[in-house]
Amino acid sequence: MVNQKSMNISQIITIAPDIQSGEPVFTHTRVPVKNLFDYLKAGDTLEEFLHDSPSVKKEQVVELLAFL
Repeated sequence: MVNQKSMNISQIITIAPDIQSGEPVFTHTRVPVKNLFDYLKAGDTLEEFLHDSPSVKKEQVVELLAFL
């Protein structure tokens, strides 16, 4: 079943030259998306990433991972 409340990609990721030099960040934050993958690659949990990046919403991360 498809989640009818899915976010579109612009609600998850922003790419703008004036934010982190154009690096993809979570929308409404300055947290690079790469940081999430660095955490996961290092064996950290989603909860640890969210704790250390409080401006990122859990829904953003879950939706981003669903796109993959």
